[in-house]
Amino acid sequence: MKKRVTGLGGIFFKSENPEATKQWYGKHLGLPVDDYGCSFWWKDKTGADCSTQWSPFKEDTAYFKPSDKPFMMNFRVENLVELLETLKAEGVTVVGEIEEYDYGKFGWILDPEGLKIELWEPIDSALK
Repeated sequence: MKKRVTGLGGIFFKSENPEATKQWYGKHLGLPVDDYGCSFWWKDKTGADCSTQWSPFKEDTAYFKPSDKPFMMNFRVENLVELLETLKAEGVTVVGEIEEYDYGKFGWILDPEGLKIELWEPIDSALK
């Protein structure tokens, strides 16, 4: 079987004041925050550079829709197109269309409790 999830791509959560939240984490925990939150860089077992994103979103964000949960997980995956086709065939709810950017492809699914999960086929070299 081909790989599905290869790592944690990010943790995204709703915040009353994302800017203040980022600053608090920067000051007290030393996170190197920027406009989007914080990227944690690491190497996979082959030695390739990879990243995991930590990001607070505004409380009224629509990005997590159709989920009403206050957080969303992002998983790094291989071959997003094939994976979404497989998941759909397995009865998993696929949300929206694949979006492509210079740093990777994104797709979304819902878990059994309605949590939106973002699937990301990254191009880590484009993030540096």
